[in-house]
Amino acid sequence: MKNPILVVVGVIVALAGLLFFLQGIGVVSGSGMSNTTTWSILGPIIAIVGVLVALRGSGRIRR
Repeated sequence: MKNPILVVVGVIVALAGLLFFLQGIGVVSGSGMSNTTTWSILGPIIAIVGVLVALRGSGRIRR
């Protein structure tokens, strides 16, 4: 691993994106984000960014 901090941050961001997506589609309820189209679209985008950050930190993606 080249930068373990980036890997950890990327994983946290990816998990947050997954949670946002699940709230957006109504699987996880109890917040203002539940059943909202905005979060069902932004959630996967945030998760993909998190995965890319984690891969960059692990050295699998180079500039």
